[in-house]
Amino acid sequence: MSFAEPLRTYIDSLVHHSVCHDPLAGARHRAFIAPRLFGSLIALAALPVYLVARGVPSTIEVFVFAWLVVPILIAFFLSRTGRFEAAHILSSLALTALVFAVAYRTGGITSFAAIWLVVVPLEASLSASRKAVVAASAFAVAAAGTLLLAQRYGLTPEPVTAGQSWLTALGIVSAAIYATGLALAAGSLARRSLFRLHDEEDRYRLLARNMTDVVTRHGRNGAVLFASPAAEAVFGVSAEELGGPGLFDRVHVADRPAYLSALSEAAQGREQLVEFRAKRPIGRGATGIEFIWLEMRCRPLDAASATTGDREVVAVMRDVSDRKNQEQALHAVRAESDRADAAQSRFLATMSHELRTPLNAIIGFSEMLVNEEQMRLDATKRREYARLINDSGSHLLAVVNGILDMSKMETGDFDITPEPFAPGKVVSNCCDILALRACDAGVELVMRTADLPDIVADKRAFKQIMLNLLSNAIKFSNRGGRVVVDSRMQGGRLVVSVEDNGVGISATDLPRIGHPFFQARSTYDRRHDGTGLGLSIVKGLVSLHGGEMQVRSELGKGTTISIHLPLDCEAAMVPGRNNNGALKPFERVRRPNENQVRKSA
Repeated sequence: MSFAEPLRTYIDSLVHHSVCHDPLAGARHRAFIAPRLFGSLIALAALPVYLVARGVPSTIEVFVFAWLVVPILIAFFLSRTGRFEAAHILSSLALTALVFAVAYRTGGITSFAAIWLVVVPLEASLSASRKAVVAASAFAVAAAGTLLLAQRYGLTPEPVTAGQSWLTALGIVSAAIYATGLALAAGSLARRSLFRLHDEEDRYRLLARNMTDVVTRHGRNGAVLFASPAAEAVFGVSAEELGGPGLFDRVHVADRPAYLSALSEAAQGREQLVEFRAKRPIGRGATGIEFIWLEMRCRPLDAASATTGDREVVAVMRDVSDRKNQEQALHAVRAESDRADAAQSRFLATMSHELRTPLNAIIGFSEMLVNEEQMRLDATKRREYARLINDSGSHLLAVVNGILDMSKMETGDFDITPEPFAPGKVVSNCCDILALRACDAGVELVMRTADLPDIVADKRAFKQIMLNLLSNAIKFSNRGGRVVVDSRMQGGRLVVSVEDNGVGISATDLPRIGHPFFQARSTYDRRHDGTGLGLSIVKGLVSLHGGEMQVRSELGKGTTISIHLPLDCEAAMVPGRNNNGALKPFERVRRPNENQVRKSA
């Protein structure tokens, strides 16, 4: 360990804690404390030797040695308070006082010590404070003026002529040596400041090159003055291309107002956070573009414009596309969950009505038949009640069969048996079956059947399709309405259309037609009975045959539902057949799991 190491450690311990994090400020404090502390101590240590060699000191010599305590006190003042500027002003005042006292006792302004007044502002320049330099200059000028006036009015002692030239040379040489030391100290601080600046630049340059976030600096009107190298990875273009209006041109048109507003608010001193979309080329040299989501946090720089008061803005942008995609996926999951809840509620409400009504009829009429003696029922009444019980049971069976068929089609377990048959006869038979119902409802049923070839399909499923379509058309037609069944060949396919002029379906409900348990509300004052499975089953059966269902409707004017079936349904459905030979026309509505979406996102 060298001799200087303990001294350096001691000086470091005297540096105020407020500047320990700033190497340059710490170096300035050490450069102030060390020479004043050790210089004064060395001079005081030499006092006994000086007294032995000199003898009894004069008044001015006593003052000089007493003054040596002042730099020590000022050094400790800086160590305890950290007030660097105030310490320099006190030091300048103390040095001025010393020079003034010596010059006053040795001839005034012509004294050899007066040259030291020039050193006072030079020493203050090390503080890098304009206030300290001005104060030191004021002290030096005031002292020089006072000495000049005192000498002019004869208030100073007569200058000592003996050895005057030697004393003057001593004053100039000592002042020059001290000024040289100040210059070397200033140069050392300047070099240290430059090295510190270079280190900071290298550190920030390394940080800017390796961080994934884009750092930009914006001037007035949001123009980009600087963009970090990370811009190439985020935007797919070089940082130079984002300069000026380059970044603004890449912001999505709909997000530009929010982007400019955030920069404007930040320029006025308020930190902002905004998300917007920006376009990026897809791959290198590709002509296509994609939009990515960016999060921008912007804040004002410290320096403000002297004319407008606006500040430049620094912004940090990061790609949050993955997070936005995850949010959209979670939103879709919640929407799907809400739809599942609505479907469940609709199912429970529909089933409670469709099952409770016939069950009440069965229980009520069966109790009456059990107590026929008390009710005094004749044969006609018993047959009527038995028929009502049979009708209610048949309705219950139809509801249960519809639910089972729907469940089978959702799971892909619905088996169809293709066979050749004449579709015209099936259509005619279905019209005959429902003719009585149409008559009771006051609806005219019209059938238009062309000469149709035989088709290969499931005859039972085709009949169920026609019965469901005709039942719906009759049910939703007003008294005096008309239902037209049209069968024809079109483009090598069998097309069967069922058209009515009933209540119709609103445009908002059309996309949901064919969903399980959904029944359109065509009017506000009418709620038709039914499970809402009719068209769902039709859609599923048509899909199982490789066909499609089309719906055209206008509220208040009627509805036309058309099914398009291939002539050979068995051949058409082979490509989509699942393991057990059936097709899945649509997926079952399941309640999604948000945790699974988060993991996948």
